Amino acid sequence: MHQIDRLLSIMARLRDKEHGCEWDLAQDFKSIAPYTIEEAYEVADAIDRDDTDELRQELGDLLLQVVFHARMAEEDGLFAFDDVARAISDKMEARHPHIFGDEGGTMGERRWEALKEIERAEKGATSAMDGVATALPALLRAEKLQKRAARTGFDWPDREGPVDKLREELGELADASADQQSEEAGDLLFAAVNVVRAYGIAPEQALKDANAKFERRFRAMESLSGGKFNTLDIDAQEALWQVVKSAEQDGNRD
Repeated sequence: MHQIDRLLSIMARLRDKEHGCEWDLAQDFKSIAPYTIEEAYEVADAIDRDDTDELRQELGDLLLQVVFHARMAEEDGLFAFDDVARAISDKMEARHPHIFGDEGGTMGERRWEALKEIERAEKGATSAMDGVATALPALLRAEKLQKRAARTGFDWPDREGPVDKLREELGELADASADQQSEEAGDLLFAAVNVVRAYGIAPEQALKDANAKFERRFRAMESLSGGKFNTLDIDAQEALWQVVKSAEQDGNRD
C-alpha cells in the first residue's frame, strides 16, 4: 500500500461514525483550521533551525491537516483528496506554460503575476484586493495589500513619500484621543510597512530577524546578571544591554 493511501485509510477510520475516535469525529473545518496554521508555522520553524529530521515530521503533520480537511469535505459530498491533488496539479501546470506548454521563455515575477491575475479574473475577482486572505498575519497581509495596490499604480514614486507618511502617522498617534489610539497605531504600523517595502525589504522577514536579535540579546543580559535581571533598576539593565550589544557588534566585525 502506498503511504498516502495508508494515511487516507487511517483518517477514514478515525472519522468512522461507529468505530472512530471521539475527538476526530467532533471536529469540523473551523475547529481544525488553527491546527493547520500552527503546523505550517512549525514547518517554517524546522526550516529556520536547519533540522531536517524535525522538518520530515512537521511536513507529515501538515499533510495530515490536508487529509483531515479533505476527509471532512468528502463526508459532506463536497470534494475528496484526489480532487485537491488534481486541482493543485492543474494549477501548477497552468502556471508553468514554459515547462508544460509550448510558450517557452522563462518565468519572471511579472509573468507569474500575470498568470495569477488571469486566475483571479476567472474566479470573478472585481478588485485588486480580491484573494488576499484575511487569515494572513497582519504584517504579511499589509505588505500584500500594498503590493496589489502598487500594481495598479497606486504607490509612492520614491522613499520620501512613505517616510513622510510615517512621520505624519507618528504625530497623529501622539495627538490621538484614547478611543482613537488603536486606529492610529494601526495606521502607523501600516505606514511602517510601506517604508520597509520601499527599500525592497520583506517586512515579515525583517521583523522576524529583529525579534530573533532582541530575544538573543535579552537572554544574554539575563545570563550576565546571574539570574537577577528583574531585580536591577532600568539604568543597570540598560548598561547590560549596551554590553551585550557592543560584544555582538565586535564579534560581527571579527
